[in-house]
Amino acid sequence: MVVDEMTPDEVDRLFHALADRTRRDIVVRVIEHECSVSQLARGYEMSFAAVQKHVAVLERAALVTKVRRGREALIRPDIDTIARGAELLREYEDLWRGRVQRMDALLQPLTDHE
Repeated sequence: MVVDEMTPDEVDRLFHALADRTRRDIVVRVIEHECSVSQLARGYEMSFAAVQKHVAVLERAALVTKVRRGREALIRPDIDTIARGAELLREYEDLWRGRVQRMDALLQPLTDHE
């Protein structure tokens, strides 16, 4: 189970990072095309420093990484972490579906008598 592979702190950082609309948008943008913080900042009505802070939160959650290319630091997605987050959500869904199936199984004898 992915939950077991990720520490509770890692899961907290992941969901905290994704709880913000701007950070989710940054993840989407860097998945589509790696870019610098300067390039990212031009796409938002906030300061460069604010965008930089959002990127730092995403880095702490391991959703993005910075790679130096000359004088620029390019932001790249960390697809492994994104996949781990998606797998974690799938596991939660599987737990829910299993619960619903168990309830159906418990109720089945009642509906068979109708």
